[in-house]
Amino acid sequence: MKVNTFDGKMVCLSSMKKDLPRIRTISCLNVVFVLEQWNVVGFVSVPGFYLGRVGSIQSGHNFNCEAPMDSNSQNPGSALTGTRFSDLQPPLSEPVLEALSHAGFKFCTPVQAATIPLLCTFKDVAVDAATGSGKTLAFLIPIVEILRRSSSSPTKPHQVMGIIISPTRELSTQIYNVAQPFISTLPNVKSMLLVGGADVKADVNKIEEKGANILIATPGRLYDIMDRMDVLDFRNLEILILDEADRLLDMGFQKQLNYIISRLPKLRRTGLFSATQTEAVEELSKAGLRNPVRVEVRAETKNSAASEQLASSKTPSGLHLEYLECEADKKASQLVDLLINNKSKKVIVYFMTCACVDYWGVVLPRLTALKGFSLIALHGKMKQGAREKALASFTSLSSGILLCTDVAARGLDIPGVDCIVQYEPPQDPNVFIHRVGRTARLGRQGSAIVFLLPKEEAYVEFLRIRRVPLQERKCCDDVADVVPQIRSAAIKDRDVMEKGLRAFVSFIRAYKEHHCSYIFRWKELEIGKLGMGYGLLQLPSMPEVKNHSLSTQGFTPVENINMDDIKYKDKSREKQRKKNLQAKKAEQQESKPQKPKKGSNDAAPVMRKKTAKQRRAAQTVEDEEELTREYRLLKKLKKGAIDETEFAKLTGTEDLV
Repeated sequence: MKVNTFDGKMVCLSSMKKDLPRIRTISCLNVVFVLEQWNVVGFVSVPGFYLGRVGSIQSGHNFNCEAPMDSNSQNPGSALTGTRFSDLQPPLSEPVLEALSHAGFKFCTPVQAATIPLLCTFKDVAVDAATGSGKTLAFLIPIVEILRRSSSSPTKPHQVMGIIISPTRELSTQIYNVAQPFISTLPNVKSMLLVGGADVKADVNKIEEKGANILIATPGRLYDIMDRMDVLDFRNLEILILDEADRLLDMGFQKQLNYIISRLPKLRRTGLFSATQTEAVEELSKAGLRNPVRVEVRAETKNSAASEQLASSKTPSGLHLEYLECEADKKASQLVDLLINNKSKKVIVYFMTCACVDYWGVVLPRLTALKGFSLIALHGKMKQGAREKALASFTSLSSGILLCTDVAARGLDIPGVDCIVQYEPPQDPNVFIHRVGRTARLGRQGSAIVFLLPKEEAYVEFLRIRRVPLQERKCCDDVADVVPQIRSAAIKDRDVMEKGLRAFVSFIRAYKEHHCSYIFRWKELEIGKLGMGYGLLQLPSMPEVKNHSLSTQGFTPVENINMDDIKYKDKSREKQRKKNLQAKKAEQQESKPQKPKKGSNDAAPVMRKKTAKQRRAAQTVEDEEELTREYRLLKKLKKGAIDETEFAKLTGTEDLV
């Protein structure tokens, strides 16, 4: 085996046998680790961890775990190395080891074995590891150890020593809860959770009264706090952690991150953690990290078709990935059948927009086949209290179904999730890995299924190239058709009917924004079948349908029904609707123009119908203007002049997460 040393030279391991101890390997997440601690030119000494390929990255180093497995593995399929936390160098303090032991942690995962020593020895790191690999402890333990050994102790109340930034409220809350047993071992050190959804003045008052030494925050709220408060002292900051770094940039937080980093001292330790290292993260690492070490942990699976060679995969080895190809009008029935077959399991179902979650969260509980199922909805437009309640409820269940958007795709460690269903593929293909990573965590088994339309089959090959292999799952032909029940629910309750229309429109507009637009071609959407799959009574009138002649074949509208006559099941809402209709009718009558008197000399203006050529020319001009406007807005978003929320409002895609 040959490797690159830091000076770019090739070194043959076989020629260095006299300098190497005997290498004995074990299988861990099907990645191989060396049990002995050893030093070779071009390698870093990490107990219990094999750094197979070493190279240069941004004047730093790149470590990639790839090596053949020993069939006589001591812990096959385990997510842990043979390295104990007590064996790490520099050694961890007794209070931390006691906290780890109390929580049931004795052995390190690969990412922990590699990262903790690096951060504790004044190294900046960029960590690329599969979801569920233990990244949270990999940065929490070094933070506590660094603060314990800090020369500036005892810490003053408003002296900020460590900052952890993550993209979502849920993930920040989870990190905060995991951190408490370890931070409590530090005397006079207070941690503070800063997330949106609550009054910022309450956070300001709490910091002023009690102080804060470790901030665990979302970027928007931290930016707000730093901008409002002068009392916080960042001059002695020891460490900055950016968790899910790629998502922080994707969500339009570049402006806030630039401001936050500009307020921090340059002589600090910085860690970037993510399951997908993008080009944007590479750029961020150049700006925020000094001589960084890149740690990359990948799962390795045996591929019988390739003569027992190892095929690198970005997903956990215990995860069984499948795709189910079916027509849009059959998807709802296939989903219900899948949920019935997994009744005793914990399932997460992902949708693309908040409106879709709202709709299916109302419709599915009304189906006869799903009576008695625990169905919980979660998306980014819910109030913070409702989001926390929904997540806590699902976490406490032994079996149930969570219907959600990508707000629950990153970093959340929900125990016991058995199956992931992607009813709609994510707009960003990088999110696919994070979605399926909610199951099969830390060496456990799990399954994931993604629904695809027949014209989207190229997505399977696209994912395979990205080292995410999928197996085909056959579509069941004998499932019960649930569309009549969905339509019946819409006729009985106007709320269901309106939510269905909003979900349908939001899906089409979200579909237009797919990053893989060459696979997900929205102009080829068969909206007739799609409308049937949503259980719509009639297809809505929308510009995308009028101007682009999308196929309406396969849709059968409900006959002999007036949409205005459908009532709300909620009597108070129905009463208010009738009141609004009467007010609107009265207003129309008042503004109704009087008929001109006979013999009047006022000639009515002549309205000439445009030719087809004129209509096409006008539409082309309109499309070009819209494209130019969206391009300008996208440039503003990338520069940080506007955030993602403003961009969504200005482009009419506010239903997206």
